[in-house]
Amino acid sequence: MLIDFHTHTTASDGALTPAEMLGRAAAAGIGLLAITDHDTVRGYRAAQAISSDYPEVHLVPGIEYSCRWSATTIHIVGLGMDCDHPAMVEGLAVLDAARIERGEKIAQRLERRGFEGALAGAVAEAGESQLGRPHFSAWMVAQGHVRDHNEAFDKYLGQGKPGDVKAFWPELAEVVQWIAQAGGVAVIAHPLKYSFTRMKLRRLVKDFVAAGGQAMEVLSGRQTPDQSHRLQRLADEFGLQVSAGSDFHRDGPFNPDLGVELGRLQAATGVWQRWLDDKHGNRQ
Repeated sequence: MLIDFHTHTTASDGALTPAEMLGRAAAAGIGLLAITDHDTVRGYRAAQAISSDYPEVHLVPGIEYSCRWSATTIHIVGLGMDCDHPAMVEGLAVLDAARIERGEKIAQRLERRGFEGALAGAVAEAGESQLGRPHFSAWMVAQGHVRDHNEAFDKYLGQGKPGDVKAFWPELAEVVQWIAQAGGVAVIAHPLKYSFTRMKLRRLVKDFVAAGGQAMEVLSGRQTPDQSHRLQRLADEFGLQVSAGSDFHRDGPFNPDLGVELGRLQAATGVWQRWLDDKHGNRQ
């Protein structure tokens, strides 16, 4: 069986609409799917509205929150939350405001470098999606300021560049509590992507557990078996459940496909088990 607990749609920075994502998941044979757009559940809600058209896919509520830990932007996936719970409503409002403020700051920095109209252009590119750096990149490409998205990030938007604004995210512990209070499971997303030392990664996991976090992705996108085994050992050490997902954004020669085979995850503490049981026994 295939699962995927980390995917993105046009509600944030993905290329597929929620409907297209569901259709792709059904065609791929994915039995459990979470749409985890950045700082919004609009993608999940849109998919939920038409999920009855794809009965073979069990749709799990999901989100990927941005937060701060040790002066670093960390991503925490939330799974199975009540999206109408007051804690989720509060959290989404905080992140909406943070993204607007961050977008304004990015635009100010770009405009100081001669890119007038950056905010309006990025907002237009975003449409109904959550405003983010990819929308500034798309506007810069469309205006001819840069050749492509890689140049936009390499020169202006990537890590350490003028448009790399992190200061507006909530703290990790606060985000974990929003998810927990809404009845969901908080998951550390792609732990190796932060390029932490072994000691710093252990500190992150320790603080995450102390805040109420319950799970960690041991497989995310294109990852080697050795990397997954290393993360599995870390999860076991801290008593965490494990999760997995493609982190799918769009098709491409170097991008992962949707879906992870459960057979690749030799773990007795899989976060997917609660929804697997529901799919086979208690689905309404």
